[in-house]
Amino acid sequence: MGNKERAKERREKRHQEISFLRTIPYSDHQRWWSSDTIAVVTGANRGIGFEIAHQFALHGLTVILTSRETKVGEEAANVLQQGGLNVVFHQLDVVDPSSIELFADWVNQTFGGIDILVNNAGVNFNAGSDNSVEFAEKVIGTNYFGTKNMIKTMTPLMRPSASGARIVNVSSRLGRLNGRRNRIGNLSLRQQLEDDDSLSEELIEQTVTTFLEQVKDGSWTSSGWPQVFTDYSLSKLAVNTYTRLMSRVLSDRPEGQKIYINCYCPGWVKTAMTGWAGHTSPEEGADTAVWLALLPDQFVSGKFFAERREINY
Repeated sequence: MGNKERAKERREKRHQEISFLRTIPYSDHQRWWSSDTIAVVTGANRGIGFEIAHQFALHGLTVILTSRETKVGEEAANVLQQGGLNVVFHQLDVVDPSSIELFADWVNQTFGGIDILVNNAGVNFNAGSDNSVEFAEKVIGTNYFGTKNMIKTMTPLMRPSASGARIVNVSSRLGRLNGRRNRIGNLSLRQQLEDDDSLSEELIEQTVTTFLEQVKDGSWTSSGWPQVFTDYSLSKLAVNTYTRLMSRVLSDRPEGQKIYINCYCPGWVKTAMTGWAGHTSPEEGADTAVWLALLPDQFVSGKFFAERREINY
């Protein structure tokens, strides 16, 4: 049996294990949430985001489903509402700071705050062996800056509770600092991003800004950036490192006001973004986000997960 076959076998076995775990209901003791618990899911009109919203709602939470385009977002929310689920829609474009501010104001006036934020909105313009950087600015702007701006704006609205509020960032293994493949070639930069003492928002911004500048002058191909889906991979590397950074920043909050932040890789999911070429269903891809957000004893923060297991950055 070759490496690919063994990997496929391991993946299928883990999927079976998770499918079984999903059939086990949460006990009353484990359920820290109720219908008053508010979960926001960005980019939730389809794919993984829609499934995350769906699964939250099935667990009895109130879900705010957001989408850049109003019509498709309303249609998605309507599908869930027809199933008797407590889902509301609000337009949100994470690339537009004014849209984020309007959304935050509406959330504050309507619900008084939120308990869970899942940053799922993201874009990727490559498929197969393509590695174009034509839309690099849009990819970095949506996947990294959109996620960062949502966290900064929504964190003050996260409600105090004994269980703590939760932020889950949808990311990718392609953004790992020390993956065996597809990592940054610049060892010095990699070490700076890996070191919690040197990691800063300025360093992350400088990294993505340098890449975008090199995209403009054409020098990016020889600068040691990830070789697969370069712009997407770097945007997710930025999300991962920002998750670690924010975990440190938020760790000083007192008991009763804790905010736990983690990221996860949903796998290669059969969605429009992958051209329906993935090997994981949206239901399976959404599972770890929901599991992380609903952990009964949430003492984990700043970590990276896949298939309900912690993995290395």
